[in-house]
Amino acid sequence: MESTHIGFPMETVMVFVALSIGALLIDLFMHRDDKPIPLKSAMYWSIFWVAIAFAFAGFLYVHHGKEVASLFVTGYALEKVLSVDNLFVIMAIFSWFSVPDGFRHRILYWGIIGAIVFRGIFVAIGASLIAVGGPWMEVVFALFVAASAVMMLKGGDDEDEVEDYSKHIAYRAVKKLFPVWPKIKGHAFFLKQSEVDEELKKPENADITVGRTGKAALYATPLFLCLAVVELSDVMFAFDSVPAVIAVSQEPLIVYSAMMFAILGLRTLYFVLEALKQYLVHLEKAVIALLFFIAFKLGLNSTNHIFHHGYSIEPTTSLYIVIGVLALGIIASFIFPEKDEVENQNSKNA
Repeated sequence: MESTHIGFPMETVMVFVALSIGALLIDLFMHRDDKPIPLKSAMYWSIFWVAIAFAFAGFLYVHHGKEVASLFVTGYALEKVLSVDNLFVIMAIFSWFSVPDGFRHRILYWGIIGAIVFRGIFVAIGASLIAVGGPWMEVVFALFVAASAVMMLKGGDDEDEVEDYSKHIAYRAVKKLFPVWPKIKGHAFFLKQSEVDEELKKPENADITVGRTGKAALYATPLFLCLAVVELSDVMFAFDSVPAVIAVSQEPLIVYSAMMFAILGLRTLYFVLEALKQYLVHLEKAVIALLFFIAFKLGLNSTNHIFHHGYSIEPTTSLYIVIGVLALGIIASFIFPEKDEVENQNSKNA
């Protein structure tokens, strides 16, 4: 069978593309209305996206063997758990912009589309750097991942701080490019000049002043400002997650497919985490531990290439460690809840 330049038969690439596009179309069709996604529905959909990922893992197992399938599942699990921290940031962004529940999935959808595009770009750049720089570039990636873990560890004490997203670079960039209508108007990201003129005629908007740039002007709404902040925040997050997944495998299709299928389920996972975030108090510690593990694995791999010491971590072992650390973080959250959560629960029962 003819192979592509990325090392896999065209059949494998076509299966990946078909599953990805099919999943995107299903997601777009099933969540096209501006309605909040209930927790029960979000849980079912999250299970569905996991099943899609494991269907591809099963295909890899049958056609390419256990090791390739293990690499994919490890990368998938790693991207999924690292994405949890990003989703918590998105929750804070939605709260600051006061985005109604019914419009959040719309922002998440377009944010995920952007994440898929940027992940592809970053994976291509990362794989190219590894190919050119060899083991020394792996050392750089290892240090980068370790630095990210240290930053998360130090940032744990600032959880109560609320960031002012009006100072965010994405927010300020949008305001320079477009005049802004300060109120949410349906699910629209932009309003035309005629629509703004109609809004200004309403008594409740009498105190609003906006710039005019001509009849063809487009006005950005708070939803677009929110989307821009979410998108740039995800791009910054990718600087952590892409090197981490590349540490699992340097095969571009494995890395990108693992990220792709993990990202596809994030929209419904968001609503699950939003309901459960008060209980998953130790999950971030698991994420930090995994980043340190990945930095160690990447450093071990690179030094083996340089010094030939013969030590390495097998793909199956990496998979067990990733799943085990994630499970420990979840279990610890329920066994050892934070003091504030215990006090809140006791007050409810009183």
